[in-house]
Amino acid sequence: MNKLLITLFAFSVALVTSIASAQELKGDAKAAEAKIATCVGCHGIKGYQASFPEVHKVPMISGQSAKYIAAALQAYQKGDRKHPTMRGIAASLTQQDIADLSVYYSAHGVVAGAALPDTPAKTPGADVAPLLAKGNCVACHGSNFSKPIDVYPKIAGQHADYLYVALKAYKADKSTVVGRNNAIMGGIAKQFSNAELKTLAGYVSSLDGEVKTVPESRFR
Repeated sequence: MNKLLITLFAFSVALVTSIASAQELKGDAKAAEAKIATCVGCHGIKGYQASFPEVHKVPMISGQSAKYIAAALQAYQKGDRKHPTMRGIAASLTQQDIADLSVYYSAHGVVAGAALPDTPAKTPGADVAPLLAKGNCVACHGSNFSKPIDVYPKIAGQHADYLYVALKAYKADKSTVVGRNNAIMGGIAKQFSNAELKTLAGYVSSLDGEVKTVPESRFR
């Protein structure tokens, strides 16, 4: 167990180092307003579903961690995330674009003074608690699943079907159209059956969260 923790820590350091240069860029939320046209076509419509390579609601990104948004877009650029549509979009972005979009969406729809309790109001049931402990999910995503460390996402309240598909993607090693290459999440996800991942996704989705979809005026 100690060896595993050391390995995961070392990988985290390497991951942070690899994206440090992009994070040093100062994002401009105002500049991002001219760059979001592609984003709002999916992420600005409540309930919008992706249809390829698997049907699921697109993730809510307004109010998401800026560091996570930047890291995710860079992962699509590098091919560490294989979703064809997102890879194509990310490839068109400069590092300044990524910095601008990240700060824009991290503040988008955020209500000043609103804060979640430190722990979820909904206690995990007997079917969920052992899974959360096994994955040690709070270590990266926070005790309320909305206070992540570093480049990890806020996941409380996120769409259950998206969370399930994302978790499964960390187990997909050979597909050319799905899959996420992340040593930490890959190691964790592969401990669970798909049924267990669906149970985890369902619980986390049921919690109060800070991520949301904020419809653009053109889609209201």
